[in-house]
Amino acid sequence: MLAGLFDGIFNGISIGAVLLMSALGLAIVFGLMGVINMAHGELMMLGAYTTFVVQNGFKIIGGPLFEIYILFALPMAFLVAAAVGLILERGVIRYLYGRPLETLLATWGVSLILQQFVRSVSWVLVIEIALFCILFFGALWILSRRPDFERIRNWVIAVMLVLSGAISAVTGALLSQTFKLAVNKPWFGAQNVDVTAPKWLRGGLPLGDFQLPYARLFIMALTIICLVGIYLFLQRSVWGLRIRSVTQNRTMSACLGIPTQKVDALTFALGSGLAGVAGCAVSLLGSVGPNTGQNYIVDTFMVVVVGGVGKLVGSIVAAMAIGTLNYIIGSGTLALLLTPIPPLVDFFNFFATTSMAKVMVFALIIAFLQVRPAGIFPQKGRTVDA
Repeated sequence: MLAGLFDGIFNGISIGAVLLMSALGLAIVFGLMGVINMAHGELMMLGAYTTFVVQNGFKIIGGPLFEIYILFALPMAFLVAAAVGLILERGVIRYLYGRPLETLLATWGVSLILQQFVRSVSWVLVIEIALFCILFFGALWILSRRPDFERIRNWVIAVMLVLSGAISAVTGALLSQTFKLAVNKPWFGAQNVDVTAPKWLRGGLPLGDFQLPYARLFIMALTIICLVGIYLFLQRSVWGLRIRSVTQNRTMSACLGIPTQKVDALTFALGSGLAGVAGCAVSLLGSVGPNTGQNYIVDTFMVVVVGGVGKLVGSIVAAMAIGTLNYIIGSGTLALLLTPIPPLVDFFNFFATTSMAKVMVFALIIAFLQVRPAGIFPQKGRTVDA
């Protein structure tokens, strides 16, 4: 019985570690900008697919280098997710600050686009997107040198959108007809893909009658590194000080000369990059698919809300609690522990599935928020009081 409890707690903490990595970025973004980013799970998914691509690249190289591919996949996952997050902030979210409903709908649309992009991406699609960006943004850059550009800006954008889109679509069609499936075959497709862990992450650490999987221990260590790195960045760096300043009082920070728009962009890129690292960790736990992010986004939001918006300590406590509860209830461990009490065993056996465990944890969170609506560690300060 105790063996099952220990195993459940360990696996729950490892799941909580993934949630914490993802929630760190979301907590910073939500605390600073008040943005509900529904595409955060898809940024995790991009990090997981980046790990898959890096793994395949090292498989081609072969040899002992394959055993360290994960050390290259982690920074690549961070950079890819951060770059997509920066594009999302500069292209969409910056125009929607102060409008939470529009932001929620826009990022939800982006999440659907990213899911379909992963299903459909091919050489033709990549060439079309690259050609569109070169034509559209290149034209804007050239025409922005005209002294009357501001007067004709809207017309230029409308015309170039149509022209760039048409030229890209025609080019893609010609390539598809010329090379048939050679350039039009999807890279990933709708099916899940598997990431093979290096040999040193397979197996487990014997501990009496238990075996602690090396992959889960690695994820826990990675979470601690990310947590320490974020803490040092926020507390010891100039940009960390600016982020904390804007979080507390955006208006006063702007009056003091802090570039709030750059702070927003950096924060969003940082939060997105952390989601990419979380995606890399998720790829070590199971297969990766276009819907991978959707399996974690709800729990990640719950971690942020329960812990207290923008509070790192609260996110840690909430992530560990939610991850552990989800696993102990969903795996049937809690029902097994309550065997001497038959009515409770029947009750918790009903919730002993992954989906039903989420329902119960969600109900417990709702009850908790009735008592502490601002979370475990609520924000304090003049901005909150106002």
